[in-house]
Amino acid sequence: TPVHRLFVVTRQALFFAAVHDHFYDAVVVGAGGAGLRAASGLVAHGLKTACISKVFPTRSHTVAAQGGINAALGNMTEDDWRWHAYDTVKGSDWLGDQDAIEHMCRLAPQ
Repeated sequence: TPVHRLFVVTRQALFFAAVHDHFYDAVVVGAGGAGLRAASGLVAHGLKTACISKVFPTRSHTVAAQGGINAALGNMTEDDWRWHAYDTVKGSDWLGDQDAIEHMCRLAPQ
């Protein structure tokens, strides 16, 4: 693979760091259960596959799930989709897509 040189500047020094190019048939974004299953399936079909994640693997939602998939049904006094949305956003360390989370939580009781 080609290697390029990249200038890296820190407060202490200027130094060179090697940059390696990688080539894949498929790149899976997300290393939770679904992402790992997708990557596994692609590899099983003979594709050179990379699986990347914005968080450490043990912080993926599948591993860090706080009770699975739920819905605020509104059948209890303090049960509200907004609490469900807040808990989901908080559980994602504020890295989750908040618009998608709000949409899912608002429509989940249906």
